[in-house]
Amino acid sequence: MWEKIATPARAGYDRRMDDPAHAADQALLARVSGGDPTALRALYYGCAGRAMSIAFRVLGSHSEAEEVVQETFVQVWRQATTYDASRGGAMAWIATIVRSRALDRLRTRSAAERAVARSEQEPDPPAAPAPPELAAQRELRAQVLAALAALPLEQRSAIELAYYEGLSHSEIAARLGDPLGTVKTRVRLGLAKLASVLDTHRPGGAS
Repeated sequence: MWEKIATPARAGYDRRMDDPAHAADQALLARVSGGDPTALRALYYGCAGRAMSIAFRVLGSHSEAEEVVQETFVQVWRQATTYDASRGGAMAWIATIVRSRALDRLRTRSAAERAVARSEQEPDPPAAPAPPELAAQRELRAQVLAALAALPLEQRSAIELAYYEGLSHSEIAARLGDPLGTVKTRVRLGLAKLASVLDTHRPGGAS
């Protein structure tokens, strides 16, 4: 039924509320509510100029305003039976629809522009490690955990308290009930063994 019609450019097509022709528009709208496409076309040519000016004032874009006017008259066709003549003329009802659609489009456009602006301001996320790097990290972690598990219990406990729980040497000594000097020695010896594992994974290190 509906096909795009060029929006009238001449002001003479407008039907303003103080124009006697608005009664004719109401009659056309009544026929539209009965499913008369010829009446819709006539109503379009009578009111589209005014609708276009409303949409353009809101959007400032001729192409977008034209799209809004077309959408408006599609809505008029679908909802003509809901028109209540006691609440205003046909043009007033159409103007309400076109203004609402134009404002919706303006809000959507503004939201999209803000989203683009934010995306341009946000730094790019760090690149994920390449698969070979991930594999190397997993291998190194496994070797370190294996080396840690192979340490004597006293050394392993001291290192885990220091590096996993963040305790100082004094706090470790208090936790374990051992002399401070003993704790320091255990941590030093344990780290030396772990360092030998790390050295094998450095560039140029022993394999």
